[in-house]
Amino acid sequence: MLRKAILAAAESPRMQRGVRRHGMRLGAARFVAGESLDQAVGVLRGLNDKGLLANTTLLGEGVNDETETRVVVESYKEILDRIAAEKLGVNVALKLTHLGLGFDEQFARANIGELVAHAAQLGNFVRLDMEESAFVDATLRVYRSLREEGHENVGTVLQSYLYRTPGDLEALLDLSPNLRFVKGAYLEPPNLAYPEKSFVDSAYASLVERSLSAGGFTAIATHDTALIAQAIAHAKANGIGRDRFQFQMLYGVRGKLQLDLVAKGYDVLVATPYGPDWYRYLMRRLAERPANVLFIAKNMIRR
Repeated sequence: MLRKAILAAAESPRMQRGVRRHGMRLGAARFVAGESLDQAVGVLRGLNDKGLLANTTLLGEGVNDETETRVVVESYKEILDRIAAEKLGVNVALKLTHLGLGFDEQFARANIGELVAHAAQLGNFVRLDMEESAFVDATLRVYRSLREEGHENVGTVLQSYLYRTPGDLEALLDLSPNLRFVKGAYLEPPNLAYPEKSFVDSAYASLVERSLSAGGFTAIATHDTALIAQAIAHAKANGIGRDRFQFQMLYGVRGKLQLDLVAKGYDVLVATPYGPDWYRYLMRRLAERPANVLFIAKNMIRR
């Protein structure tokens, strides 16, 4: 119930105005690498200095204006250029609704094709984040079209809480895909998604094992130590090299675990978003872990 309430609040304009007024001071900065690219670069360099890889995202989604969308495209080119100039171990993840998917799939496809090509020129990689279930088919169509066009430097995301995901995975395997697996952070109805955590976790483990065994590259995006241990055991038992998978975690969440895995010789990438439009991202992080809610609440009391 708490998760549903927080996710509902994520779409509340009134709540957004209140949280945005004080959120960075109350603790949002734990999960967001600032509101500007300059601020984010400093955080990203600090992660690299610790042996961690990273991706970054200009926070935002649901853009319904072509002019505004083109501003986003140019902003991502600037991000990619800055990463190259700073020689950072950082790639980019983005939402297709930030590039116009909500109103014109072909327009979004053209925008992301432009960015993937720009990233390729710089030797970088772009991940298409997954959004609500209504956008899954379109996102997967765009991903497939990019790969079939010859773009190797692009990946996407699958969500274990959706019943459909095992079929989606099977349909992608012919591409030797680069896939990130997450549990899912949107409020979906029980006819589309598992309502119980235990089923989501079980589905997650099965998807990761299938992906690892099938080829391609598997990004295991979880902070769950049991699921991490299960993935490591499966890789060892089946002779799957460490170059075939990577652990991915969120900036501000389980930093010690991230460094422990690096010390054991595993690649760890930290998802490190930035930007002024951080409200919905923060609310989804709060919904995922009650401890995050307590962190913000404690900062409110101290303030």
